[in-house]
Amino acid sequence: MRAPTSRQTEVLDFLKSFLSGHKYPPTIREVAGHFGISVKGAYDHVKALEKKGLIACDNNRSRAIEIIETPADSNNNLVQVPLLGHVAAGMPLFAEENFEGNISMSAMLVGNGKVFALRVEGESMIGAGIMDGDIAVFSQQAQVENGQIVVAMVDEAVTLKRFYKEKNRVRLQAENPAYPPMYTADVRILGRLVTIIRSY
Repeated sequence: MRAPTSRQTEVLDFLKSFLSGHKYPPTIREVAGHFGISVKGAYDHVKALEKKGLIACDNNRSRAIEIIETPADSNNNLVQVPLLGHVAAGMPLFAEENFEGNISMSAMLVGNGKVFALRVEGESMIGAGIMDGDIAVFSQQAQVENGQIVVAMVDEAVTLKRFYKEKNRVRLQAENPAYPPMYTADVRILGRLVTIIRSY
């Protein structure tokens, strides 16, 4: 059996992460919306995955895509990413490390380091394509480079911003002109943004 193409692998990873987050599979239209492709294109990718024995579909029902576990799934190809509550992408929201469960993601997407996920609240990062309701996945690290998008703790609150180190302070910059930058000399970087999961 031929291995899936890189795009088919991306579609399969999306199906798995959607199923993990929602407990039901996405529709073909939701697959198309996530990848910015036509419904026909999404249908073709799903059918190709079905032919390769990676998923099963019931054409008589909506939301009837089932992942078929393969030996590769039991290897280290999937990473369990803990979902730890909310992060404000606007006014900082008090950190609630309420574990909501794990999201299964491809190790190719998130790497081998320690990762975690938070739900985004607010619209301060819409210029970077990060929307209210998205799930943001972070590499857990304290050191980041200028211009990277980070989750940071300021005054016991957690916020999502673009990081800039200035002379005697740090600037946490929003990606929405309606939100002014935050300046602080006391900030703790919790992680660097790796990827975004969005449900349509």
